[in-house]
Amino acid sequence: MEERLQKYLAKCGIASRRECEEIIKEGRVAVNGKIIKEMGYIVSNVDTVLVDGIEVNVIEDKVYYMLNKPTGYVSTMKDDRGRKTIASLISDIDERVFPIGRLDYDTSGLILFTNDGDFSNLLLNPKTGMEKEYLVTVKGLLRKSESDVITRGGIDLDGVPSKPVIIFNVEYNKERTSTTLQIVLTEGKNREIRRLFSYVGHEVSSIKRIRFGNIILDVKRGTYRRLKPYEIKSIKLLAINGKPKEKKTVHRTTSIRVKRKQEELKKQKEKESQNTPN
Repeated sequence: MEERLQKYLAKCGIASRRECEEIIKEGRVAVNGKIIKEMGYIVSNVDTVLVDGIEVNVIEDKVYYMLNKPTGYVSTMKDDRGRKTIASLISDIDERVFPIGRLDYDTSGLILFTNDGDFSNLLLNPKTGMEKEYLVTVKGLLRKSESDVITRGGIDLDGVPSKPVIIFNVEYNKERTSTTLQIVLTEGKNREIRRLFSYVGHEVSSIKRIRFGNIILDVKRGTYRRLKPYEIKSIKLLAINGKPKEKKTVHRTTSIRVKRKQEELKKQKEKESQNTPN
């Protein structure tokens, strides 16, 4: 959201709006490294504003959003090379938000935004093992043996072995020239999915993130929505407690109940045989 500099400073709690105008006139305010003395100078939530050399931010409530990022956008709020940024897709959000992690320029799908640094750090902490699920299309037919190489992990990625992943819903197109699948990762190395499939000889055509933890993408491409309270609470708990462990099922050839019934029948037959006259 764009607004006048003096109004922005007042919202940051620096001083009253009139006092902020005096601060600006005194040359004590810099925007993106440039001293501003102009009244009515327009700033937005992507600008860096300093007063007396200290960055200031609007005092605001914590907010949480999901965006369906299209391809062709960088996952930053600014870009020195002039490429389109995700900031342009959320320019009408009043709060000064930032993305939680990144998606590659040519990757689409779910990306989360917030102004809550603690929340972001919690979700990005590698110790949480937070799952991210992607819908992927690769060229050629992915064979079971190739899929197994990726899923068991251990592929060298810049000197660090990849972690095990999950691959499922593998389907070939009608022409049998490409494979669509879903993959679940618990880490986020640079261009990891493309490098994993390249290792087994398959070029990736498209990647779309469809899930982050328990948050599932449900908005149209290029649009966003605010996360619901239960989504925020549940993903925090997921990050803190981890994924619930599956209960181990104990398999018995014969259940205890069946065994007891068999013993009762056996005793009953023995009793009947004893009472039968010779």
